[in-house]
Amino acid sequence: MVQNKILLVEDNEDDVELVELALSSGLIANQLDVVRDGAEALDYLRCEGNFENRNSKEMPALILLDLNLPKVNGLEVLKEIRSNEKTCLIPVTIFTSSDQEKDIVESYKLGANSYIQKPVDFQKFKEAIQQLGFYWLIFNKKPIN
Repeated sequence: MVQNKILLVEDNEDDVELVELALSSGLIANQLDVVRDGAEALDYLRCEGNFENRNSKEMPALILLDLNLPKVNGLEVLKEIRSNEKTCLIPVTIFTSSDQEKDIVESYKLGANSYIQKPVDFQKFKEAIQQLGFYWLIFNKKPIN
Protein backbone atom coordinates (compact mmCIF):
# COMPACT_ATOMS: atom_id res chain seq x y z
CA MET A 1 0.00 0.00 0.00
CA VAL A 2 1.33 3.43 -0.94
CA GLN A 3 1.65 5.82 1.96
CA ASN A 4 0.04 9.23 1.54
CA LYS A 5 2.87 11.61 0.65
CA ILE A 6 3.13 15.28 1.45
CA LEU A 7 4.74 17.54 -1.13
CA LEU A 8 6.38 20.58 0.44
CA VAL A 9 7.22 23.35 -2.03
CA GLU A 10 9.56 25.56 -0.03
CA ASP A 11 12.83 27.36 -0.83
CA ASN A 12 13.73 28.32 2.76
CA GLU A 13 15.87 25.56 4.30
CA ASP A 14 14.99 26.66 7.85
CA ASP A 15 11.27 26.28 7.12
CA VAL A 16 11.87 22.86 5.55
CA GLU A 17 13.63 21.73 8.74
CA LEU A 18 10.83 23.15 10.91
CA VAL A 19 8.19 21.27 8.88
CA GLU A 20 10.19 18.03 9.14
CA LEU A 21 10.57 18.50 12.90
CA ALA A 22 6.90 19.37 13.37
CA LEU A 23 5.74 16.30 11.45
CA SER A 24 8.05 13.89 13.25
CA SER A 25 7.29 15.31 16.71
CA GLY A 26 3.58 15.08 15.93
CA LEU A 27 3.94 11.41 15.03
CA ILE A 28 2.95 12.07 11.43
CA ALA A 29 5.02 9.47 9.60
CA ASN A 30 3.93 10.27 6.07
CA GLN A 31 6.73 10.64 3.55
CA LEU A 32 7.67 14.26 2.96
CA ASP A 33 8.93 15.09 -0.52
CA VAL A 34 10.56 18.51 -0.75
CA VAL A 35 11.10 20.65 -3.84
CA ARG A 36 12.87 24.01 -3.67
CA ASP A 37 11.24 26.13 -6.38
CA GLY A 38 8.14 26.38 -8.52
CA ALA A 39 9.72 24.86 -11.63
CA GLU A 40 10.88 21.85 -9.63
CA ALA A 41 7.36 21.47 -8.18
CA LEU A 42 5.88 21.35 -11.67
CA ASP A 43 8.52 18.84 -12.80
CA TYR A 44 7.69 16.68 -9.76
CA LEU A 45 3.95 16.72 -10.47
CA ARG A 46 4.42 16.11 -14.21
CA CYS A 47 7.14 13.45 -13.65
CA GLU A 48 9.56 15.39 -15.82
CA GLY A 49 13.21 16.46 -15.53
CA ASN A 50 14.82 15.07 -12.37
CA PHE A 51 11.53 13.33 -11.56
CA GLU A 52 11.00 11.49 -14.86
CA ASN A 53 11.37 8.14 -13.06
CA ARG A 54 8.88 9.01 -10.31
CA ASN A 55 5.74 6.85 -10.37
CA SER A 56 3.08 9.10 -11.90
CA LYS A 57 0.34 7.14 -10.13
CA GLU A 58 1.72 8.17 -6.72
CA MET A 59 0.54 11.74 -6.38
CA PRO A 60 0.85 13.52 -3.04
CA ALA A 61 -2.13 13.49 -0.69
CA LEU A 62 -1.36 17.10 0.29
CA ILE A 63 0.68 19.95 -1.13
CA LEU A 64 2.07 22.62 1.18
CA LEU A 65 2.88 25.50 -1.16
CA ASP A 66 4.87 28.63 -0.44
CA LEU A 67 4.04 31.65 -2.62
CA ASN A 68 7.42 33.38 -2.75
CA LEU A 69 9.39 30.88 -4.81
CA PRO A 70 12.25 31.18 -7.29
CA LYS A 71 11.73 30.44 -11.00
CA VAL A 72 7.92 30.00 -10.90
CA ASN A 73 5.93 31.64 -8.10
CA GLY A 74 3.45 29.75 -5.98
CA LEU A 75 0.36 31.27 -7.60
CA GLU A 76 1.54 30.06 -11.01
CA VAL A 77 2.20 26.61 -9.57
CA LEU A 78 -1.30 26.58 -8.06
CA LYS A 79 -2.80 27.61 -11.40
CA GLU A 80 -1.00 24.71 -13.12
CA ILE A 81 -2.07 22.24 -10.42
CA ARG A 82 -5.71 23.18 -10.82
CA SER A 83 -5.61 23.09 -14.64
CA ASN A 84 -4.19 19.55 -14.82
CA GLU A 85 -6.62 16.63 -14.65
CA LYS A 86 -4.10 14.48 -12.73
CA THR A 87 -3.51 17.06 -10.00
CA CYS A 88 -6.64 19.21 -9.84
CA LEU A 89 -8.17 17.38 -6.85
CA ILE A 90 -5.05 17.33 -4.65
CA PRO A 91 -5.59 19.49 -1.56
CA VAL A 92 -3.30 22.53 -1.66
CA THR A 93 -2.59 24.56 1.45
CA ILE A 94 -0.81 27.84 0.89
CA PHE A 95 1.79 28.03 3.66
CA THR A 96 3.55 31.35 3.33
CA SER A 97 4.86 34.35 5.20
CA SER A 98 2.66 36.70 3.15
CA ASP A 99 -0.33 38.26 4.86
CA GLN A 100 -1.20 40.40 1.84
CA GLU A 101 -4.94 40.42 1.15
CA LYS A 102 -4.28 40.24 -2.62
CA ASP A 103 -2.31 36.99 -2.13
CA ILE A 104 -5.07 35.49 0.01
CA VAL A 105 -7.81 36.42 -2.46
CA GLU A 106 -5.84 35.28 -5.51
CA SER A 107 -4.94 31.97 -3.84
CA TYR A 108 -8.58 31.18 -3.18
CA LYS A 109 -9.63 32.32 -6.66
CA LEU A 110 -7.09 29.89 -8.12
CA GLY A 111 -8.42 27.02 -6.03
CA ALA A 112 -6.39 26.86 -2.81
CA ASN A 113 -8.06 24.72 -0.15
CA SER A 114 -6.64 26.80 2.68
CA TYR A 115 -4.28 29.69 3.34
CA ILE A 116 -2.06 29.80 6.40
CA GLN A 117 0.43 32.49 7.26
CA LYS A 118 3.55 30.86 8.71
CA PRO A 119 3.67 31.51 12.44
CA VAL A 120 6.92 33.08 13.63
CA ASP A 121 6.79 31.28 17.00
CA PHE A 122 8.13 27.71 16.67
CA GLN A 123 5.49 26.16 18.94
CA LYS A 124 2.68 27.72 16.88
CA PHE A 125 4.46 26.74 13.64
CA LYS A 126 4.69 23.14 14.87
CA GLU A 127 1.03 23.08 15.93
CA ALA A 128 -0.09 24.47 12.57
CA ILE A 129 1.81 21.78 10.64
CA GLN A 130 0.57 18.99 12.91
CA GLN A 131 -3.04 20.14 12.64
CA LEU A 132 -2.74 20.39 8.86
CA GLY A 133 -1.32 16.89 8.72
CA PHE A 134 -4.02 15.39 10.90
CA TYR A 135 -6.84 17.14 9.06
CA TRP A 136 -5.79 16.53 5.45
CA LEU A 137 -4.20 13.10 5.87
CA ILE A 138 -6.42 11.46 8.48
CA PHE A 139 -9.80 13.17 8.82
CA ASN A 140 -10.44 14.57 5.34
CA LYS A 141 -12.35 12.31 2.94
CA LYS A 142 -10.70 12.24 -0.50
CA PRO A 143 -12.11 11.12 -3.82
CA ILE A 144 -10.75 7.82 -5.12
CA ASN A 145 -8.51 8.45 -8.14
